[in-house]
Amino acid sequence: MSILDGIKSPSDLRALSIDQLNELSAEIRDFLVDRVTRTGGHLGPNLGVVELTLALHRVFESPKDPILWDTGHQSYVHKIVTGRADQFNTLRQEGGLSGYPSRDESIHDVIENSHASTALSYADGIAKAFEINGESDRHVVAVVGDGALTGGMTWEAINNIADGSGRSVVIVVNDNERSYSPTIGGMAHHLATLRTTRGYEKFLDWGKSVLERTPVVGAPVYDALHGMKKGLKDFVAPQGMFEDLGLKYIGPVDGHDIADLEFALERARDFGGPVIVHAITEKGRGYAPAVQDEAEKFHAVGIVDPETGIPLTTAKRNWTSVFSSHLVEIGDKRPDVVAITAAMLGPTGLEAFSKAYPQRTFDVGIAEQHAVTSAVGMAHAGLHPVVAVYATFLNRAIDQVIMDCAMHKGGVTFVLDRSGITGDDGASHNGMWDMSLLRVVPGLELAAPRDEQRLIEALDRAIDISDRPTVVRFPKGALPAPIEAVRSVPAGDILLDEENPDVVIVAIGAMAVPALEAAAALNAEGINTSVIDPIWALPVNDELLQYLADVPLVVTIEDGLRAGGIGEGITAGLKYISSRAEVVNMGVPKKFLAHASRASIIKQLGLDAEGIASRVRDRIRAGVL
Repeated sequence: MSILDGIKSPSDLRALSIDQLNELSAEIRDFLVDRVTRTGGHLGPNLGVVELTLALHRVFESPKDPILWDTGHQSYVHKIVTGRADQFNTLRQEGGLSGYPSRDESIHDVIENSHASTALSYADGIAKAFEINGESDRHVVAVVGDGALTGGMTWEAINNIADGSGRSVVIVVNDNERSYSPTIGGMAHHLATLRTTRGYEKFLDWGKSVLERTPVVGAPVYDALHGMKKGLKDFVAPQGMFEDLGLKYIGPVDGHDIADLEFALERARDFGGPVIVHAITEKGRGYAPAVQDEAEKFHAVGIVDPETGIPLTTAKRNWTSVFSSHLVEIGDKRPDVVAITAAMLGPTGLEAFSKAYPQRTFDVGIAEQHAVTSAVGMAHAGLHPVVAVYATFLNRAIDQVIMDCAMHKGGVTFVLDRSGITGDDGASHNGMWDMSLLRVVPGLELAAPRDEQRLIEALDRAIDISDRPTVVRFPKGALPAPIEAVRSVPAGDILLDEENPDVVIVAIGAMAVPALEAAAALNAEGINTSVIDPIWALPVNDELLQYLADVPLVVTIEDGLRAGGIGEGITAGLKYISSRAEVVNMGVPKKFLAHASRASIIKQLGLDAEGIASRVRDRIRAGVL
């Protein structure tokens, strides 16, 4: 029997010797490669935290001492040692193991939100509660990546954690030098590590380019490091860096040496106040295809060959690749166009633009709020910024979109990848809030293209607008076949045109495909049904309302929240012009969605062709027509 077979809870780790733990680490890596290459998931980050996770669970007593995983995609090893190894064949599958921590799965999981740079704020609050409740024997551990340190929320939390209290908060910085792609964050290395691994002068160059851009402490840290070059060779830099902040620093520690990790973590646990433990790890460690992947270290994979890492399915042309290639074409014609992202050049499709126009590409780190307002500044000075983020991450910067961008009439284009239902990554990754939130922004225009050609046209038009914010949103995955309009009118593209229709389906973006399929079924039953795609869904335009005004039944369908969504805007607009049309709004309910495939969730919510047609039949049976 393998050592891994005997691990059912963290307490099982404490009986193992260091040699046994090293053997277990190798078994876990083999296990991860075997399972994750079958289901897809975040392979590289978890291969890098095996020893760190084992050490954490040996030194701290979870769940008494809560261990918080910032973003959470590196929690697979944590799941294994907390008794869930036998569920890994269901990873990210409907009804199976979540790809992130899940409170429904285990008492050892605390944070389900997979948005980065939040764990330290959770830790601060939990530690304060322990203090008030007199639970002085409890510790809080927050594991953050070096990329998370580029987020302003992290530094707001550090400012509060390091307020001179005796609360036991252990901040473990998992420094693998990259988040999704090479990060601009990272804690400074101890002088001894610098001399043996990076070289003294190389580190000072790193300090100049990175630390000066780090909020709150960047410039003082660099000044301290630069002092070493002037002769302070015995100065122990990291301790000096955090002394003024009220934080003790331990490290850097080899993140793959369990004995050293445990020694550092025990010191942090017993200190009686806030401590940073800086662990240097290798993303993708032990798996050659990941180590050799210079771009992302196999951050996330689909189903791949476990030996080679080569995908077993052929990638289809997708929405992101269309955006990526067309933005490069736009950049060639428009020297004023610049690109901004928040630590996601590759996933959002900006990598090609960054290679073609490196001086016009800005990765601001995990700092969406800063990205938006910085973009407005660029627009004010004559540029046209394109801010590319996942739709769910724009939620973090809605105030900046309203107050900084819209109020100042900033000509900024927001490109929202993974909009609508994404599925496999779970509740916090679904891009289902953006249309409801953006509907309240004065002057903002939003396009939801249905296919490749409409995406290209929407980008061109959005970038031509210079006096207000524009948004182009598209879903995750492969492109549909081209969907040509029967005719175009000021209200939008008529995709299916029936004379004197009983029903008009208003299809927003990617929902054009199920809308057309539903309409075909209804027409076959003698229910005259037309389909229109407004393309530019916000603001709801008067021409669309006039087109719908005399239709007996209007059905709106969107893969965003029904509450406050485009459909509700159309309903309100029709009431305003005294239309007697019956309106049915179909969209995502106001609840968090369990992980499953996009297709499965669409079906569950009744947003597929069958569900749309069934809803129309129900209304007709109720006497609408």
